[in-house]
Amino acid sequence: MGSKTANTVPFNGTTEQETELLKVIKEKKNEKGSLMGILQKAQDIYGYLPIEVQVIISNEMEVPLEEIYGIVTFYSQFSLTPKGKYNISVCLGTACYVKGAGDLYDKLKEKLNLGDGECTSDGKFSVEACRCIGACGLAPVLTVNEDVYGRIGVDDLDGILEKYTVEE
Repeated sequence: MGSKTANTVPFNGTTEQETELLKVIKEKKNEKGSLMGILQKAQDIYGYLPIEVQVIISNEMEVPLEEIYGIVTFYSQFSLTPKGKYNISVCLGTACYVKGAGDLYDKLKEKLNLGDGECTSDGKFSVEACRCIGACGLAPVLTVNEDVYGRIGVDDLDGILEKYTVEE
């Protein structure tokens, strides 16, 4: 499961996002068992489920906030923290782990000063662990959004991070 720590980036939802969420809730509100679908759609809209979004859903669905928070923290598909513009996912599956992915993961968190699943305060990078991504022959592997990096070591991290810093 990802980290369920407090958000380090201030909530900056837009009026457009809230309008879209309210539309989804209105369409699905009376469907039996619609809460999970609404939470999934809310995460699609915002990229994560901060307390501000949970409160909107709670109020509109007339479901206690505690129940919504319980669902969001139970299911690993939901995140309380935003993903960075560049979400770095380090495979910790067996093949990658045996070839040093744990060291990559620890060094990335150290370099970016992040905990599990957290996002940098500028919103640029987030780091998370994942299980096998199916690129075992390239172990150890990490992805930055859709870009895959294989057969890398701790010494390669600065160059990878620099690529996404320079692109700005």
